[in-house]
Amino acid sequence: MTDIPAATNGVAASLRARINTDQPHTARIWNYWLGGKDHYEVDREAGDRIRQLHPGIGEYARADRLFLGRAVRHLAGEVGIRQFLDIGTGLPTADNTHEVAQRIAPESRIVYVDNDPLVLAHARALLTSTPEGRTDYLDQDLRNVDAIVEHAAKTLDFSEPVALILLGVVIFIGDDEDPYGLVRQLTDRLPTGSHLVLSHTITSPSMPDVDEAVRFWNEHGTPKLTQRTPADVARFFDGLQLLEPGVVSCSRWRPEPAAGPEPAEVAMFGGVARKG
Repeated sequence: MTDIPAATNGVAASLRARINTDQPHTARIWNYWLGGKDHYEVDREAGDRIRQLHPGIGEYARADRLFLGRAVRHLAGEVGIRQFLDIGTGLPTADNTHEVAQRIAPESRIVYVDNDPLVLAHARALLTSTPEGRTDYLDQDLRNVDAIVEHAAKTLDFSEPVALILLGVVIFIGDDEDPYGLVRQLTDRLPTGSHLVLSHTITSPSMPDVDEAVRFWNEHGTPKLTQRTPADVARFFDGLQLLEPGVVSCSRWRPEPAAGPEPAEVAMFGGVARKG
């Protein structure tokens, strides 16, 4: 079942009014790089320009998506978690959190959170659930912790472990907004046995083209993003028990067994940690 409100003409009109088709938006560009269809010409132009500056950017999007799948499969299959709070959901594509989790445990419950009106417009049609499980969608900003937790508690039982998923979303929280404190506020609300799954674009002297692409984005796109070093990303897991192999390139977090070489490193780092 799903608790996503039925679309009405009024709601649809309100959502359309909030969608800015004159400025590229990160969720739509990400969808473009992943081969989706939910983007506009302005997004394709910006996405192509960023790809010219940094040709490997499409691989980052795919690596982040595959990281999500591996992390959710581990948490649902090996750890036994049945509740997922996915903040910064982005536009639905293949193998969304609920699809991966409910494939393993149909009774899993998932709450998606995003503040992009285009994501909300697609949520009812694409973020559905198994009959045994439940999905919900919240139109809310990551910064509004109290509102997120209050709404999510209608679907999730916060006395039982929850997997908090923050993929590529903390990059939009500036250093002046206390991003580490914000993540800590969320993890503090979770019981022992919960897990944090987080990914973040990095800056590194070995990847100068990434910095150039980010500068282009911050001049032309929305929302603006903040890069951080791998060590800075690791700080988001302070006080938690990091699972092996720690905070690494998303492509190298427990990759599927293969006969080939180690996957190439991408400038999107991530990790999974347990709250003890």
